[in-house]
Amino acid sequence: MLEDLKQEVYEANMQLPKLGLVTFTWGNVSGIDREKGLFVIKPSGVEYDQLKPEDLVVVNLKGEVVEGSMNPSSDTPTHTYLYNHFPKIGGIVHTHSPWAVSFAAAKMDIPAMNTTHADTFFGDVPAADALTKKEIEEDYEGNTGKTIVKTFEERGLDYEAVPAALVSQHGPFAWGPTPAKAVYNSKVLEVVAEEDFHTMQLTHQSSELPQYLLDKHYYRKHGANAYYGQNNAHSKDHATRS
Repeated sequence: MLEDLKQEVYEANMQLPKLGLVTFTWGNVSGIDREKGLFVIKPSGVEYDQLKPEDLVVVNLKGEVVEGSMNPSSDTPTHTYLYNHFPKIGGIVHTHSPWAVSFAAAKMDIPAMNTTHADTFFGDVPAADALTKKEIEEDYEGNTGKTIVKTFEERGLDYEAVPAALVSQHGPFAWGPTPAKAVYNSKVLEVVAEEDFHTMQLTHQSSELPQYLLDKHYYRKHGANAYYGQNNAHSKDHATRS
């Protein structure tokens, strides 16, 4: 079942250690088949060097295992909640990458301070509220998804334009239209978190991007008038741009 998607999600999972985003088994990737209403996710606690495509677990949008001999990731309820409430995403990544976790532990947004950030995230990456004792005891992983969605709703954020969030005192989640793109966004998140940390050490002055520069860098890669790369209609007109 979903063998092509299993291979895609397997390859995305294998990128996490290669990109330095996970230590031991501290992370997972999932990917969804929207037509079937099923997603594929890494099994819980399996070492990456032992992971095989056939080990991946198929889960429905109620969080029920449909196929697989192993337990799915313990973060499966979070992925389930995000897939149900962010209907345009096709893949989700959770890691405990250290720079992003540092901001999560400090309960701080990752601010848009440079154009590297603006190329992927149209504004600050939000730190969602830490879970209460009651929320942890009643449904820890499910409520982790709920605090992310609640934060986006309360702040009026577009989950496609800002494809990541921090859960305070926990760590980062990132998503995208495919599992591979979700991994890409997760790596960018880690890079800009490190860059922001160093910026904050170098100066106490405000380093937030002006809106016009944020707009420029985000929209040159996203939307109808994007021109970055080789597949956009406007690329030839801007061949000298990086």
